[in-house]
Amino acid sequence: MIQLTREIIDYQALTESVRSDLAGAVVLFLGTVREMTNGRQTVALDYEGYPEMAEAKLTELEAAARSQWPVTQVAIAHRLGKLELGEISVAVAVSCPHRKDAFDAGRFLIDELKVTVPIWKKENWSDGTTEWVHPGTDTP
Repeated sequence: MIQLTREIIDYQALTESVRSDLAGAVVLFLGTVREMTNGRQTVALDYEGYPEMAEAKLTELEAAARSQWPVTQVAIAHRLGKLELGEISVAVAVSCPHRKDAFDAGRFLIDELKVTVPIWKKENWSDGTTEWVHPGTDTP
């Protein structure tokens, strides 16, 4: 399941969607809006993207993960729009027969998503200024 949404991400449903009797491991990654970024105070984030291209790229990433690990199921959801502190901006759930593969596949998916998928965020700083950044460039 690949989803771009302006609604709150139901991470419990996302997790359940990848559970399987064939998988002994389920890994869930949640990216949330944090208050401090590189020493600056964030009050909110705005996410925008190119949905058709983003969905195509996410589908490619899923295929790449499946080619490298014995993935049973994958679900990825990314929010678009304005998000407040603490809200979930992205969720990646992966199931595999064993935990190492599930962790490795999950890390690959979130790391590559942040670098290659056309979704950008605008930092809304506490001093009233804003800055558009590609999400993969702000922190490791």
